[in-house]
Amino acid sequence: MESLKPKAAAEILGISYPTIKQWIYDGKIESVKTPGGHHRIPASEIERLSGNKPELRRPDPKLSAMQEQISVRNRLNGVVTSISYEGLFAEVTVDVGGQRIVSIITRRGCEEMGLKVGMNAYALFKATEVMISRR
Repeated sequence: MESLKPKAAAEILGISYPTIKQWIYDGKIESVKTPGGHHRIPASEIERLSGNKPELRRPDPKLSAMQEQISVRNRLNGVVTSISYEGLFAEVTVDVGGQRIVSIITRRGCEEMGLKVGMNAYALFKATEVMISRR
C-alpha cells in the first residue's frame, strides 16, 4: 500500500503540518509508524478525508514553496465540479467538503492552469472581514 509523509499528506488535504500531526495524535487520521518511528499516512486515508484518490508523487518544489507562502487559513482543497466560459471569463465551481465555491476568473488563467472538471484545486480567499446579516 502506498503512503505519504505527513507534510505531503497535509499539502494534499490543504491543511498545515501541525494540524495533520494533531489529527494523528487525536486518532482522527490513521497512520503507520516506520521502523524509525516516523508516521506515514496511507493513501486510503487521504482518499477518505478528501473524497479523491491522491496523486502519489513527489511535490513540485517550486509549487510547494509558493503554497507555503499562502496562509493555510485562506486555502481550501476541493474538486472542480464545473467550468463555463463566457467571453473572456470562466466561472469555476469547486466542491469543498460538500460546499460549492464559485469564482469568476479570466478564461486565459483557467486555460493556463489547465483546469478540468474532476481535478483537485484550491479555493484561495483574500478577505479582511466577513459580514453576517440577519434574515
